[in-house]
Amino acid sequence: MAYPFKKYNYKVEIDGITEASFSEVSGFDASIDVIEYRTGDEGVNWSRKMNGLTKFGNVTLKWGMTSSLSFYDWITSVSQGTSLGEDHNKNVTITLFDDDGSTALAVWTLTNAWPSKYTAPDFNASSSEIAFESVELVYESMTRES
Repeated sequence: MAYPFKKYNYKVEIDGITEASFSEVSGFDASIDVIEYRTGDEGVNWSRKMNGLTKFGNVTLKWGMTSSLSFYDWITSVSQGTSLGEDHNKNVTITLFDDDGSTALAVWTLTNAWPSKYTAPDFNASSSEIAFESVELVYESMTRES
């Protein structure tokens, strides 16, 4: 019997950014628009359903704040640019591993990703929690292997 995969052992790789480790990755999905169509002479009282555009949800990466400015620099380069050229777009690979981390169970690749939102940590003087930053990535397509 095959057991479902556990979700805690993963790795995120982003072109050109090597200093980040993420505590949470969420939100990646795909949906396909439905186009309803009916010609006037079909003689039935229902419409045909065809597939339309595929849309991909935004991925949120969350990490404990460190002195690294890799993500902030990426966001700044996108926000100060006059257009979203290829130099801002990066490929993101998310790999899910088995318990001991030796075997990749599934690999998702997000193509032409760039940050659309950055969230700085909340601060609270009476808290002893980790300060978390997050970034929301948009991307053009997603593939899955394994």
